[in-house]
Amino acid sequence: MRGMPTLHAPLRPKDLLLALVVILVWGVNFAVIKVGVADVPPLLLAALRFMVAAFPAMLFFRAPKVPLRLYVIYGLTISVGQFSLLFSAIHVGMPTGLASLVLQSQAVFTMLFAAFFLKERWHLNQLAGLMLAAVGLVLIGSAHGLSMPLAGFMLTVAAAVMWASGNIVTRAVGRYGPMNQLAFVVWASLVPPIPLLLLSAWLEGPAAMANALQHFSWHAFAAVAYLAWAATLFGYGVWTGLLARYPANRVAPFTLLVPLVGLTTGWIVFGEALKPVHFAGGALLMAGLLVNLFGGRLFVRLKWQT
Repeated sequence: MRGMPTLHAPLRPKDLLLALVVILVWGVNFAVIKVGVADVPPLLLAALRFMVAAFPAMLFFRAPKVPLRLYVIYGLTISVGQFSLLFSAIHVGMPTGLASLVLQSQAVFTMLFAAFFLKERWHLNQLAGLMLAAVGLVLIGSAHGLSMPLAGFMLTVAAAVMWASGNIVTRAVGRYGPMNQLAFVVWASLVPPIPLLLLSAWLEGPAAMANALQHFSWHAFAAVAYLAWAATLFGYGVWTGLLARYPANRVAPFTLLVPLVGLTTGWIVFGEALKPVHFAGGALLMAGLLVNLFGGRLFVRLKWQT
């Protein structure tokens, strides 16, 4: 099609700017969560996020022809599972910057699940990346204390596991052919509200829910609006558009910048200071992701040169 970028073309300036804006939105997202859970219980906040994301957006999108079970499983893993755990982690004191970093371990868990459930073979660079990332996570987890509660770290790792589970479901969704991924996200957002509201009533209590809704602050409203419209609809809308116009290996690496934005935002807004062991663990985790992403081509090139 005339005007479309070629397979190997770099991102156009406009698309590069859009990609960077999405990364900024997603990186700041963690600080917004902290603002939100200060006024609203985390499970209730997650429910409100998906309620606002689904309505009225669903009126403008036709639901992709995907089996209902995949909508449900996707909603329960990548939405209910990931965000209930992540919001709870930040609620109990997980620093937002570290949360943005540790959550990237979803790439490691995705690789593990793909090998187990989809029988995908590992390559040397993937194994090396897995080992680096695993050591990085252990280092970060070993530094728990007042600045990073162990419960917050474990909840964030569990959120990464749920994100990875949702990625496997997304692979299954992809078997039904090309589709509007944003439309799928919008309609899948109908699944989380009821489970999240039930969990909130059970774990946080009807009194806490009622109190939060009766004293709903502008901070809480802004947090819900940002999470639903900016991080979810705008973010996924632009991102799926970029993936439709460019190869995934040209777009996906930008997500490695999310922790940089998250760490910077946490430091500027909340004064979150990292210990040297956090920097070391974070560097190993990111190195593992980079080796997993780009190492294959490097190993092939080195083998060719020898």
